[in-house]
Amino acid sequence: MSRPIEIDLPHKLGRDAARARIDGGFGKMASYIPGGAVTEHRWTGDRLDFTVEGMGQRVAVTLDVADTNVHATFVLPAFLQMFAEPLRAKLQKDGPKLLE
Repeated sequence: MSRPIEIDLPHKLGRDAARARIDGGFGKMASYIPGGAVTEHRWTGDRLDFTVEGMGQRVAVTLDVADTNVHATFVLPAFLQMFAEPLRAKLQKDGPKLLE
């Protein structure tokens, strides 16, 4: 099993507003995976679990929404590990835009 990519995305929105922004835009994160599309998603309290499928692979994503940050975890299959660092860089750069 590969090591997950974990990123903290700070925000000043508060938990409810951050959750609303994420709910309206988390599908954009699918584009971070080549050919990716969200195939399933589920909110459990302030945690969003969703799956992105691309290149015949499944990526499990979890977003934990808190008052001042969102903790994102991407679990890449071994085949997509070559994209781990570019994905981490893209998340750090573009992730906060999802909360604007």
